[in-house]
Amino acid sequence: MNYYNNIKDLLINNELTKKAKDYSKCRSDLTTYYEVGKLLSEAGKHYGGGIIREYSIKLTNELGKGYSQRSLKYMRKFYLLQKWSPLATKLTVSHYIELLPLKDENEINYYVDICIKYNLSRNDLRKRIKDKEYLRLDEETRKKIVENRNIELIDTIKEPILIRNNLGIENITEKMLQKLILENLNDFLEELGEGYSYIKNEYKIKLGDSFNYIDLLLYNIKYNCYVVVELKVTPLKKEHLGQISIYMNYIDENIKTVSQNNTIGILIVKENNKFIIKYKTNDKIISKEYKLI
Repeated sequence: MNYYNNIKDLLINNELTKKAKDYSKCRSDLTTYYEVGKLLSEAGKHYGGGIIREYSIKLTNELGKGYSQRSLKYMRKFYLLQKWSPLATKLTVSHYIELLPLKDENEINYYVDICIKYNLSRNDLRKRIKDKEYLRLDEETRKKIVENRNIELIDTIKEPILIRNNLGIENITEKMLQKLILENLNDFLEELGEGYSYIKNEYKIKLGDSFNYIDLLLYNIKYNCYVVVELKVTPLKKEHLGQISIYMNYIDENIKTVSQNNTIGILIVKENNKFIIKYKTNDKIISKEYKLI
């Protein structure tokens, strides 16, 4: 097979298609990149890795700019990407531009899946990659995703949780931390995972003769449960676990209905010194670090 001539013909036809029918540009690009990538992959097996450099020089001389070694390598990776993830065919060229620099096949598949699930734009995808969303999932969660095992509510919470800091101050109070979260509430809920909805901050409850206030009360629609969130600007302490356990029990006994699952508690602390591993008394309590960005 004359790999070079076949590749050149595909690229020329793609350029002609884009000029003739603007609406078909995207689909033509995707089809061409896939076919060229496939040929490049096969040619590499026959002639070695240097074939991309050779073809790049020839294509540039004959067709002009736009066919650098980097471009051809991207086309080859585009082909491999679609082999890894059949769902990738549902994405646009602009999504692929963000995905192709990634090296980990599992990471790529994760972003492909969430792009389709949440209809992410290119900018949405770029932000999530920049924030290292996949890498901030714990190792066990990533393993569950690869093995297509059941994902629980606590698995989707990132660490550290990124909180946008519009104040420009590092040493903040709990009230200030709460304010930052509420100012960027949608971003914060995405950090926790999927299915979260906001109920109220400073949620008032009565314990005995005194009133207490839950920092944030959320509800997770997917897991059908209330979520108590407590914010701490110190390392995790034993009394924090006791406090959030009391709040969770209150919600279970006074707010939750029979058809709803038991309340989950999330402690967000300045740094995780693993104190929770020694003192954790309830598997439904999760401790996560936060990071101001």
